[in-house]
Amino acid sequence: MTLPRRALAALATAAALPAAAQTGPALTIGVGAPVTSIDPHFFNASFNSAIASHIFDRLTERTADARMVPGLAESWRLVADTVWEFKLRAGVRWHDGRAFTADDVAFTIERAPNVPNSPGGFGVFLRAITRVEIIDPLTLRLHSARPHPSMPSDLGFIPIIARHAANGAATEDFNAGRAAIGTGPYRFVSFRAGDRIELVRNDSYWRGPEPWARVHYRMITNDSARLAALLAGDVDVIDQVPSADLARLRREARVTVAEVPSLRLIFLAPDFSRRENPVYLTDNDGRPLPTNPLLDVRVRRALSTAIDREALSDRVMEGTARPAGQFLPPGTFSHNPDVRAPAHDPDGARRLLAEAGFPQGLRITLHSPNDRYPNDSRTVQAVAQMWTRIGVRTEVSTLPWASFPARAARQEFAMHLIGWGSSAADNFGAMMNVVGTFDRERRLGAVNHHRYSNPALDTAVERALTTTDDAAREALLRDAVRMAADDVAVIPLYNLVNVWLARRGFRIEPRMDERTLAMGIRAA
Repeated sequence: MTLPRRALAALATAAALPAAAQTGPALTIGVGAPVTSIDPHFFNASFNSAIASHIFDRLTERTADARMVPGLAESWRLVADTVWEFKLRAGVRWHDGRAFTADDVAFTIERAPNVPNSPGGFGVFLRAITRVEIIDPLTLRLHSARPHPSMPSDLGFIPIIARHAANGAATEDFNAGRAAIGTGPYRFVSFRAGDRIELVRNDSYWRGPEPWARVHYRMITNDSARLAALLAGDVDVIDQVPSADLARLRREARVTVAEVPSLRLIFLAPDFSRRENPVYLTDNDGRPLPTNPLLDVRVRRALSTAIDREALSDRVMEGTARPAGQFLPPGTFSHNPDVRAPAHDPDGARRLLAEAGFPQGLRITLHSPNDRYPNDSRTVQAVAQMWTRIGVRTEVSTLPWASFPARAARQEFAMHLIGWGSSAADNFGAMMNVVGTFDRERRLGAVNHHRYSNPALDTAVERALTTTDDAAREALLRDAVRMAADDVAVIPLYNLVNVWLARRGFRIEPRMDERTLAMGIRAA
């Protein structure tokens, strides 16, 4: 029998690992979203970041409740208004035994914003850095043109990679394992897209070895199949627990439910990219429209107020979501308490449509992934019914996540459902990445696929970025949140509640950033 090259590489990798890492207790995780790459800089998405956390470390890390803590950087300080100094951890080694140094950090900062074909990268978190200065192998200074108080937090998004392993490497080299050399608690063995990732313990991990010798990270995007796998004992822990089964599962002695409020907003993104000849939008008789009605804030507001968010949260999400009018839930930095979830007002929505010149309504197609977020398909079906009741005849088109982000990034939809979560528990990421004006050169709007632009909002965020006083910085971000809400930059639906299910004998620490990590799972 002849094995393919990738399989041979995986076998060779496994054979090179210490015997202790290949024996001992194993953990099998079933996740509901497909990991698209092992390249930690390819796509800024929570499921990709979760698997990256097993293989790679960051300079700063986040706890399950989103507190920032030291990672590969032991400490950091301002040595001048525009210079941050980071002291790196001594004794850290890459999976192949080489020493980790400041040069690897410098290489990472250079490489991370420039990954080809990325559907949403990490450049926004590094855009302030104008120069990297290496003082010694374990000390570096990051220079910026203006004060940048969020530098330590920004670096918590960037997995650090090895220059010697990844110099000149493409995303495929990470997927095949050739460049997937990290400092993290687990070593890469193999990746089968849409199916599974195999990891083994790094017995030399600087924090100390993890209890699981092997981790099988399975992608099971069908809710029923994922739950059945857990109840059958084929997997030990699952995320994205089907909401329809939660009430029963809470009474089930064989399993344990773990949950926590999420930092993720599920929202609808209207197309701002074209003024003429809109796609998937016609008048109510099916005739093409010469101009894009979604550029009229009255139309966007009508579509927003036509949505009954309480019904979505209680009936569609069955209590696993909270109605929202902004990106972050209450209690987080820069949440604006004056911005509430829009009230359900179908009569007002009809009046707004008439004022905008559409008394007979419109036709629209609403696009959504069907295997990425809990109840994503059910949510858009419910929204379609609500819009149809106000005269906006809505068709639904759902497709697998594997093809969805690329199509959204090409502005192929009139309106699409998507989610954004901030692992830093502040609004900087959303304001710069999701509703910040798309600007490739300035590394802004990385996932602003709907191409919203508001110069006043951009200005408020830029001022916040350079404001060192916490209260003043938060006030500026709250202003940006209000601007986005007033202008209906997106149509917020709800904040999720993250839910996991573990078999008896296992316990999991629930994370606000929704990452499913073997490092947070222990024997009960």
